[in-house]
Amino acid sequence: VKAQGLGTPEWDQHATSVRQEASSAGLWDNPKHAQEVLREMNKVEAVEKRAARFLEAGDEMATALELASDDMSEDSLVFLAEAAEVHKSWEETLSQLEVELLMGGKYDMESCQARIFAGAGGEEACDWVCMLEKMYTQYSQKKGWIVKRVDFTPGEAIGMKSVELEIEGPYAYGSLRGEQGTHRLVRVWNGKRQTTFAGVETTPILPDSSADAIEINDGDLNWESFRAGGKGGQNVNKVETAVRVKHLPTGITAVCRQERSQLVNKDIALKRLKEKLLAIQEQQQAEQLNDLRGDLVQAQWGAQVRNYVLQPYTMVKDQRSGHERGDADKVLAGDLDSHVNAYLRFNALGKGK
Repeated sequence: VKAQGLGTPEWDQHATSVRQEASSAGLWDNPKHAQEVLREMNKVEAVEKRAARFLEAGDEMATALELASDDMSEDSLVFLAEAAEVHKSWEETLSQLEVELLMGGKYDMESCQARIFAGAGGEEACDWVCMLEKMYTQYSQKKGWIVKRVDFTPGEAIGMKSVELEIEGPYAYGSLRGEQGTHRLVRVWNGKRQTTFAGVETTPILPDSSADAIEINDGDLNWESFRAGGKGGQNVNKVETAVRVKHLPTGITAVCRQERSQLVNKDIALKRLKEKLLAIQEQQQAEQLNDLRGDLVQAQWGAQVRNYVLQPYTMVKDQRSGHERGDADKVLAGDLDSHVNAYLRFNALGKGK
């Protein structure tokens, strides 16, 4: 908590300023700015609440230990058990704080957009996309985050060719940015041992002001329009409302087809492209967008990050940190914390760069 600035004059000044702005009468005169102010106030309150819980836990443990005498009476044992329970909860919160401190990236506290898409493996790959969506959805829900499916492309026979999720919650991007890359599944499918691949792409969801601050030359962008798929509507399948924008220097693309208006989809696609470029700029420690290397981007997104083996034995192993578990069913049910935390610690040592 201290590392986040709490208790310093700068923190107090910032917190006071944010609260004053959040309670000002004209806050909603500018809805976009209002949302950013409320987002920042939620961050401030989250840090302050955590600090308050630490202090409260310390007081509770001290009180319980003070009331417990050395005679090991029944009352003393009750107080000691109470102190032990408070200490256990305190340690769990401290462990979570340690993980959050490892997420020191510029955008790690932000919400996240995750795109999962089928790779090699035929129909099984489309099913693998569904399994990964379920894994990330359940993981996010356990964290108390809000998950929304914003787009998907159904498979020819089963599953989905791709799906896009918006995951709203503190540290969603910091937790999931290490999921980017290729995920390999080994299992028995139709009586045969099959190897299937799916790709995961994660980007932070940034405030509009952060995206608006980036200027991209029109000549560096290539726009395409196409008809949106899906179940249709008044014009969703009749006119080219969907858009794809490509950043020519890096080859990075962004797509949006979720709205009925092409103009709205263009605005969303451009914001998503900027979010990707900002995240990549931080990863490559580049001073300007012009310094980004497209070859490094493609290498990173194509890297195999984790193996999931379901037959003839069960194992989930991270290719970077080396962390592995034998309970693949629990991992696929959203129990991802050990893998996420192992990667964050591995990356913090400078070996994940």
